[in-house]
Amino acid sequence: MPVDMIVCCKQVPDPEAPPSVFKVVNNKMTLPPEVKPVIGQYEEFALEAALKIKDTTGGRITALSLGNNFVRDVIKKSLAVGADELVLLEDPAFEDGDGWSTANTLAAAIRKIGTYDIVFCGRQSSDWDAGQVGLGISEILGIPAVTLARKAEVSDGKVKVERVIPDGYQVIEVTLPAVIVVTSGIGALRYATLKGIMAAAKKQPIVWKPADIGLEPSQTGAAGSRSKLEKLFQPVKESKCEMIEGETIAEAGAKLAVRLREAKLL
Repeated sequence: MPVDMIVCCKQVPDPEAPPSVFKVVNNKMTLPPEVKPVIGQYEEFALEAALKIKDTTGGRITALSLGNNFVRDVIKKSLAVGADELVLLEDPAFEDGDGWSTANTLAAAIRKIGTYDIVFCGRQSSDWDAGQVGLGISEILGIPAVTLARKAEVSDGKVKVERVIPDGYQVIEVTLPAVIVVTSGIGALRYATLKGIMAAAKKQPIVWKPADIGLEPSQTGAAGSRSKLEKLFQPVKESKCEMIEGETIAEAGAKLAVRLREAKLL
């Protein structure tokens, strides 16, 4: 049966950028212009999971993204690879939310979209790595969730998921609708075809503000957060090297062993 799917996609700073270019100013991360935004890697895995189901059973994919100042060529990648529709929650009020605020806002948008069988989320975002939003959406919508999915197949109104565990994987079957939180085992996102890129260029995303999804600005973003960032800082790493010498290799080795014991490393 055809499946209606929603994939939560986040625009993040390129995680491949060298750490040295990231700076913290006034408790906020700042980036130079040369660091370009991308769709997060785990969100790409989630998108690929939806595309694989669409390949086998048919259906419709809506990409959903929350933030502000989206770079259209970046966020429209979801359309280029095969998503049918792109919904952007784009407004200054959506900025700087925590896990709760983000999940609550996305859940409100999902309710407005209305028709869905599966909501796909990435295991964690590539910027904050909190890993809270997928399960938050599940709780707010009151539908089951399966985490760490490496494979998902739909049949007879249910989705069968291979879920990664420390010593292998387990197979879980869950009734739809459901939230599936995807990990890297699903496989990398496919490349966009020229036809897909051209089709995406012609499509315009749907843009919603807080009022469009039934929320006040105070209920979303930083204003709607339930946690407080006390301090954001870059850790200072210090290293020290001590040369251990001796008349012979054996003597140097014995001295090294003594120093390691003194440092409680042996």
